Amino acid sequence: MIELYTAATPNGWKVSAVLEELAMPYEVRHIDILQGDQHSDDFRGINPNGKIPAIVDRDNNDLAVFESGAILFYLAEKTGRLLPAQGAARYEVMQWLMFQMAGVGPMQGQANVFFRYFPEKIQPVIDRYQHETRRLYTVLDARLQGREFIAGELSIADFANWGWIRAYQWAGISLDGLVELERWLAAMEQRSSCEKGITVPVSLDITNLEDENLIEKAVKGARSILVD
Repeated sequence: MIELYTAATPNGWKVSAVLEELAMPYEVRHIDILQGDQHSDDFRGINPNGKIPAIVDRDNNDLAVFESGAILFYLAEKTGRLLPAQGAARYEVMQWLMFQMAGVGPMQGQANVFFRYFPEKIQPVIDRYQHETRRLYTVLDARLQGREFIAGELSIADFANWGWIRAYQWAGISLDGLVELERWLAAMEQRSSCEKGITVPVSLDITNLEDENLIEKAVKGARSILVD
C-alpha cells in the first residue's frame, strides 16, 4: 500500500493522477500546508525538506520517497508502466520529466508568486517569469507536433507537465497560438485519472477564475506561506 502525503497543488496532482492511472491502491494523508502540517516532526521524518508530495511504500520496507519527479519515477519503475524499460525511449521520457522539474515548475511557480501572491506588483519580475514560462510552453508545443503525447506514448512526462500547465491561467499565461499544446492539454484533462487526481486530497479548481471567493482564499493562503 502506498501512503500519499499531499495537498491540492500542481506537484501533488501529478502523483495522485499517476496513482490513479496505474490503478495502484493508495491512502491519502492530507498535509494542510496552510496550517503548517509540513513542518511537523512526523512529516519531516518522511521529507526533511518539508514539502509535498511524498510517499511511503508500506510494501517495500516503509520506503519513503520525496520530490514529485522522483516519486513518478519510482511508481513507474515499480509497475513497469509509463516509462520504457531501456533504450532511447526511456531517456526521452526522463529528459522531458526533467524539463518540467527544472523549467516549467520553477518558472511557472515564480510567475504564480509574483503575479498572484506577492503584495507588491513588480512588473519587470512578473514579465520575466511569465515570458519564460510561455517560452517553455512553445518548446512543448513544437515537441507535440506529430505526437499524441510528449514522448510519443503516454508517460510520466505527460503527467508531470500536465500538473502545471493545466493552471496556466492562474499564472497569467496565454495558450494563444499553441495549438498542439492545447490539444494535448484537453486530452489529458479528459483522462479519468486526471479528473480524479485533481480532487486529491480536496477539490480545488484554480482554473475557475470567475470564482472571486476562491481566488481570494487561495491568494490569502499562499501569502501566509510565502516565507516557508
